Amino acid sequence: MDYDPIILDEAYNRLHKTGPEFRGWLSNHGPMAVEAMFRRGQGDVVQRWLDRYMRRLEPVPPVTGPIGDDWHHALGDVRRAADWTRYFEDILTEQPWQMTLNTWWRRLLPGIAAGATHGVIRVGHAVRALLTDGASPIRVRELAHGLAYWAARWKPITIPQDFWNPGTRDDSARALPTVWSTFASLPRLTGPDNAGGFDAWASRMDELPGWTEVVYGIRIPDNPEQIPLWLAQVVDTAVVRYLWYGHGDAIMLVHSATAPNAVWRVLPALDKRWWRLSALAAWIATATLTAIYASGTPADPSVLRPFSTSRHAAEEAFARAVAHGDEHVIKFADTAVDVYARTRDPQALAAIDRAAALIKL
Repeated sequence: MDYDPIILDEAYNRLHKTGPEFRGWLSNHGPMAVEAMFRRGQGDVVQRWLDRYMRRLEPVPPVTGPIGDDWHHALGDVRRAADWTRYFEDILTEQPWQMTLNTWWRRLLPGIAAGATHGVIRVGHAVRALLTDGASPIRVRELAHGLAYWAARWKPITIPQDFWNPGTRDDSARALPTVWSTFASLPRLTGPDNAGGFDAWASRMDELPGWTEVVYGIRIPDNPEQIPLWLAQVVDTAVVRYLWYGHGDAIMLVHSATAPNAVWRVLPALDKRWWRLSALAAWIATATLTAIYASGTPADPSVLRPFSTSRHAAEEAFARAVAHGDEHVIKFADTAVDVYARTRDPQALAAIDRAAALIKL
């Protein structure tokens, strides 16, 4: 297993010659998948995997004009993806990447639904590389690409104002549900109601009967020191629930776990003032994906792979995901391994095999 960061830099260099999307709207998962493979000791297969994956990708889109002080007007305009990339590349040559991240994280956070959450996920992988391997120019550029995609596909989610401002609600007299029970209680969009999917519903979930009471009935800690553990519980629950309910939409429900995990990974690089807001946005995105796509009926246990608790179970499960080859399976496996390391719940690893069985390459 090779952990030389040059492997990751070389992969990023290839991918930065491609656009953030292809076939009109599909997200380029290459940077996320190769960072996960490199991080999990599969660096020796990164270039071969890219040789196949990059056949689908398209060139970088054309620049249309500079983004300036009126950047608000360019948010959510995917036609300006290349403009956003150039904008962030310029900023990141002038100031430390942490400064840029903190400034723009708060601006972009209400639009966490961007690209069905792929914007924040790509940023999460880029930040993990920077925190773990250091700030090489190519890794900083990958952060620019991630932020640019988030900005270009920026799409708001509906969040009551009192949740953006901690301390404005009094939860002291309420019985507060657990993360697991809140997932289980989420109202669902079924049949013709979920037409249009995530893009159609991300900013109007409050129209769903019962949504406000259940989703905003959860208590997110006001103390920043408690946020990482709380957010980890959201990720842990999403991964295990995928094992049992992922057949509702195997690909889209991957993001119910990978999106909050991306936010969790970014927390160490953020000012703690933004931690609670970040956890809130991650929770709403995860709840939205679950409400739209999760099956209402659990999987039959007979279709699930037996749980494993062997010494090398996590490494073996991730290797199977890489052998499968699908980018969603690889990204999900990366998050599920995080969950297993935290909880030692073998269902987290079984969820990897479930994703591989449900998602066809």
